[in-house]
Amino acid sequence: MATVPVAHGLLLAGVLFALGLVALLGRRNVIFMLLAVEIMLNAAGVAFIAAGARWGRVDGQVMFLFILTMAAAEVSVGLALVLQFYNRTRTLDVDAATSMKG
Repeated sequence: MATVPVAHGLLLAGVLFALGLVALLGRRNVIFMLLAVEIMLNAAGVAFIAAGARWGRVDGQVMFLFILTMAAAEVSVGLALVLQFYNRTRTLDVDAATSMKG
């Protein structure tokens, strides 16, 4: 059975993280920003899996489960915030948030 080298897994994680960061900084839509954060969290999970496979331990897989749990919580809270934001501003543009008052 052929195994994937650790360098390839870490390279994939780095590329995914960079794509997520570029998307986060380049977009003004709240939903796309949440998707970018999800991509970055998945990149961290891939890095943990690759490192765990390198050392032959399951710690990376356990950390990935924690990351998935945190991502699910982030999606539920983020979606609720997006719906409230849209109800108040009728747009998903982040620049409209500057007009919101507490």
